[in-house]
Amino acid sequence: MKRYFLKTFGCQANKSDSERIAGDYQSRGWEPSDRWQDAAEIVINTCSVRERAEDRVKGFLLNVEKHFHGRRRPKIILTGCMLHHGAGKIKAALPLVDEILPIGEVGFNSPAVRGDKTHAFVPISTGCNSFCTFCIVPYSRGREKSRRSSDILAEVKGLAATGYTEITLLGQNVNSYGLEKAGIGYRKLLMSREGFSLKDIPSNQSQYFPPDGVPPFVTLLRQISQIAGIEKINFMTSNPWDFADVLIAEIAANGKISRFVHLPVQSGSDRILSLMNRGYTRADFLTLINKIKKAIPDVTFGTDIIVGFPGETDTDFKETVDLVKQVDFQIAFVAQYSPRPGTAAWRIYPDDVPAKVKKERFRILEELTNQAHLHHRPHVP
Repeated sequence: MKRYFLKTFGCQANKSDSERIAGDYQSRGWEPSDRWQDAAEIVINTCSVRERAEDRVKGFLLNVEKHFHGRRRPKIILTGCMLHHGAGKIKAALPLVDEILPIGEVGFNSPAVRGDKTHAFVPISTGCNSFCTFCIVPYSRGREKSRRSSDILAEVKGLAATGYTEITLLGQNVNSYGLEKAGIGYRKLLMSREGFSLKDIPSNQSQYFPPDGVPPFVTLLRQISQIAGIEKINFMTSNPWDFADVLIAEIAANGKISRFVHLPVQSGSDRILSLMNRGYTRADFLTLINKIKKAIPDVTFGTDIIVGFPGETDTDFKETVDLVKQVDFQIAFVAQYSPRPGTAAWRIYPDDVPAKVKKERFRILEELTNQAHLHHRPHVP
């Protein structure tokens, strides 16, 4: 029997994609290998959100090349977020790669192979319509597209029938489920002129239709909570600018929905938030946090923060530190900014914050959030 090895880098969305890739392989009669050295095919599901993530992919391929030097080696297939570089650049930079597989070509026709037997990741949308200047996701995963609710509900019912009690709904912005506009393609937007600036980038809010009544995401949460056997529902990730009051009310009233809310802030400085095209201010974010806390007294928060974004001054960073203290995040995914080729920030802003400054700001926030709450963190899917 042919054997495959699947190497996954990145976030929960990548892990969920890999579960479906494994399902596709096994539906065709392949079996998984515990060792890449013994596989006939190696599939690498890549992350590109930070330069370090791409370096880890390159390091893995270097180990494969050294091991099989001068001998017949497995077929190597690359998929995931690094595909935004394009086939030509990938082949030039990573000549060991034999095939490039767009993740969209691996659908939902075969059951996912899940490692956990009680908790399952369930994607509700793919891609992203937001125009945050630092983010590579829209270029690597394409425009946002919501799955049909009937397909999602059928998948969750099937999971519940086989013993799953907890699910995590995944999307780059789950709040906007069912509201995305088709819009202009990102690559067309960014390649359409050479010297474009921040004013040429549309606001995130403009990329979605306003909900007519109850947002589709809230309706989906209500429908899933009615499925027998499902005891806990998590979701990530949300954007602050479309975290509707009705969603807050649903979390407060629905005991099956997790009291942990992951709400990326990215920065506590209005100036930096504007350069990031995040679509909200510091005051907007804190108002939302306080509104959620008032409605859900036992809520805990997680967040994403970028330090060293182009132009970030000591004052900007101090504003982020102050916001973090006010909110008291239980966990924070802190990243040092690295330019991602193709993004708006890479085109518009010079990477002008020294590496040692980024590293020190990272250390401060790590100690303030993750180290301070190390022994009493909430459950994070």
